[in-house]
Amino acid sequence: MNILNTLGQHVLFGGDYNPEQWPEHIWHEDVQRMKEAGVNLVSVGIFGWAKLEPSEGQYEFDWLDRVLNLLQEHNIGVNLATATASPPAWFALKYPESLPVTRDGVTLGFGSRQHYSPASAVYREKAAQLVRKLAGRYGTHPAVKMWHINNEYGCHIWECFSESTAQAFRGWLQKKYQALSEVNRVWGTAFWSQTYHQWEEIQPPRAMPGFYNPTQYLDWRRFSSDMMQECMQLEVDILREVTPHIPVNTNFLSVAKNLNQRELAKLEDIVSIDIYPDPASEDAALEVAIQGDWARSMRDGQPWILMEQAPNQVQWRHINAIKKPGQMRLLSYQLMARGARGILYFQWRQSVSGSEKYHSGMLPHTGVKSRTWQEIKQLGQELKGLPLLSYQHTAEVAIIVDWDSWQALEQESHPHVQLRLMQQVQQIYRTLHRRNIAVDFTTSHHDLSKYRLVYLPSTPLMDQASAGNLKNYVRQGGCLVSAFFSGITDEHDHIQQGTDQGSYSPGLKELLGVNILEFAPQQDGTVLQLSNGWEGSMWADVLELNGATALATYQREISGPAITCNLYGEGQAYHMGTQLTSQSLQVFTDLLLENRNLKAPLDVPEGIEVVRWQDGTLFLTNPTDAPCSISLPSAMTALVGTTEGHTLQLAPMGVAVLQPQSHPTEVLTPQ
Repeated sequence: MNILNTLGQHVLFGGDYNPEQWPEHIWHEDVQRMKEAGVNLVSVGIFGWAKLEPSEGQYEFDWLDRVLNLLQEHNIGVNLATATASPPAWFALKYPESLPVTRDGVTLGFGSRQHYSPASAVYREKAAQLVRKLAGRYGTHPAVKMWHINNEYGCHIWECFSESTAQAFRGWLQKKYQALSEVNRVWGTAFWSQTYHQWEEIQPPRAMPGFYNPTQYLDWRRFSSDMMQECMQLEVDILREVTPHIPVNTNFLSVAKNLNQRELAKLEDIVSIDIYPDPASEDAALEVAIQGDWARSMRDGQPWILMEQAPNQVQWRHINAIKKPGQMRLLSYQLMARGARGILYFQWRQSVSGSEKYHSGMLPHTGVKSRTWQEIKQLGQELKGLPLLSYQHTAEVAIIVDWDSWQALEQESHPHVQLRLMQQVQQIYRTLHRRNIAVDFTTSHHDLSKYRLVYLPSTPLMDQASAGNLKNYVRQGGCLVSAFFSGITDEHDHIQQGTDQGSYSPGLKELLGVNILEFAPQQDGTVLQLSNGWEGSMWADVLELNGATALATYQREISGPAITCNLYGEGQAYHMGTQLTSQSLQVFTDLLLENRNLKAPLDVPEGIEVVRWQDGTLFLTNPTDAPCSISLPSAMTALVGTTEGHTLQLAPMGVAVLQPQSHPTEVLTPQ
């Protein structure tokens, strides 16, 4: 299926539409306003299960028929939800065993949302029945352009500790390991008298007196993600059986540790993601950039859909700041620059009751005179008037994020329990984003040959295949920057075999050219002075050179190399034995970029973001408070913004989309 041909060439624009919250006469006003705002796609029925099936086995579709027909009459496409994200009250009452249970044994009740255990057999049965009914009824409806599966898997419930889930966990382990003896070996149960002699003895890692078994917890996280993946697979299979011509997607919630998003993304036709940066944060633009690159990377460069963002403010932070004038538009173009083919929102009309009544809507409480509505309408019409844009992305820098290792890194009983993968990722990404260097997110199993520079943040868990892949990448001319506490354990989170030969991370020892003798975690606030003027914190590897060259050494309490470089094959492998401070890491990154001849697509003032596509299209955004003047290498056609000769003036919160004047421009027929 060519997903982009199926969805059409226009940028998708719209949001979640919840007509069940409103009297029917409002629906007609809604579609008129949607057309006024340039809306061409809405997600319908995400939380509609209670209205679709008010009692068990009794389905009421007449209202949804009228909604879809009305939208079709106004040429507004529908991303039709399977409505399985929030089971109705009758379901919770009749099947209490389906409710999620916390680690402490508390059963979570009805009255919010996502109140189901992902492993619940009865939940899956009733969800499958609903999905099949919807697919059979609406699979040929001309308004339906996509299927929206569930909603934000893992947002509230990513694990359940009920007895039925414990049984499912044992079944998962039996399928994975076959023999109980293998579970005992992999989990290292000889420690602390944890050996199992019957499958029934195995339980989830509920509340315990002390530290839990690390490998048991790792398998538990894998199992819990797999349970959500099975729920999604169940719906995907039904939809592809009944409606093979309609693409399927689910909306991920940001960059999430709780769910192996890359694995779930394999099940859908196009990635969708919800992105909610804090507009009051000075890092709002950085947050959006990271999450946009993450969304694109989940299916290795395929365009994707921003399924939800806030038109203005949210309601779930302690303090819910409003977006500045122009900020919503700017952040939207940032995401388009990173491959978003759809710009959608939660939600269309702002609710007047319920937990999200203070969450902004495209059409706010204060109506069409509001600033939010005016900005929504401006953006929708602007996107509608854009010519055909052919997204082609190329990044020559990548950051590795391995989900299994992420789970292992942030466990208890480690040398430093405050290590956080995404803090490291953001720090690395910031240094590249500041220089307008395009970034992909990848894994240690992926082919890395197209990248000229690859960062490996702390990745303690690493199998032999991954270590071999990294060595092969560098051997063939790549440049790897490896952080401390990487390659320490195998895929079972056991200390790597061969460590007793004198170094941690034996699988990377030859590549890095150092022996890692011991770890020296640092107290909060400690600053490690390095010989070249750089500074480190949090951690210090005690290193011994074994072929590498020291770029910086420790100056005080710890002695020896801190930052090293090793020539390996045709490439270079760097090891960061400490967490460089932001300023020092920026200096290091700048040296790496110069060494690898990696440059920004355009020389712009500090704080201005520029993204270049393969066809020469440039996206420029100014999230700062100051206007700026940018010199262009040649005269360009402004699709958004204005140029004067070879100069672009960019106001605060300003946006420009430019194409080379030689670029063929195809203006689409307005919808």
